[in-house]
Amino acid sequence: MYSVRVDVEPERYDVLMAELWEAGTLGVVEGQGHLEAFFEDFVSAAWFGEPVEAPETDWVKTTQDAWPPLLVGEKFFVVAPWRAEPTPPGRFRLEINPGIQCGTGRHPCTQLCLEALERTIRPGNRVLDVGTGSGILSLAAKMLGAARVVACDIDPAARPETERGIPFFVGSVDAVRSGAFDVVVANISDIVIGELKPEFDRVAPRRILSGFQNHLGQWACLVEESAAED
Repeated sequence: MYSVRVDVEPERYDVLMAELWEAGTLGVVEGQGHLEAFFEDFVSAAWFGEPVEAPETDWVKTTQDAWPPLLVGEKFFVVAPWRAEPTPPGRFRLEINPGIQCGTGRHPCTQLCLEALERTIRPGNRVLDVGTGSGILSLAAKMLGAARVVACDIDPAARPETERGIPFFVGSVDAVRSGAFDVVVANISDIVIGELKPEFDRVAPRRILSGFQNHLGQWACLVEESAAED
């Protein structure tokens, strides 16, 4: 058994987590500014840094213990599938398997998007989730009463989590007709948000955009609504 420590910037946390699981890690433990992953063999661990021998421990259980439930906003209880804690009254149980894809619920931008969805989604809305990753925002929109939720991502591997009753296609917002949705949510990056902004405006009158920092260096979420036409 080998462990490897990988230093990581906050904006790459979810991406690295997904890469580690894809490479076959047995478990991942979160530290301050780093992740520690465990592998059966030296070669797999060496892809990410300098492996060291690890004591024979149940790292799967250690990893599971490292993902306690999380309260987000006023309505969500974000929890890994293996947790047995009861859902607090008045909250939706949002189960996400950490590491499968970007979007564990731990990143500030994901939490800001969940809080924005609480304020923005109205019963019966049509919602498009661009760059869905784990599908956490799609699932949240559905729980909040959206009548139709569609998820898309340029990465086909995003599909497993979003298959829980949510249509998914490989691609992006440019494949969607104008005015097809009431709300579009995109938690991607500042560069991609900037490139796709006209497309977001074209597809939905209300937009929830995140994945970037403001001028103070704080993670931010922009909620926009187009003025109604006369």
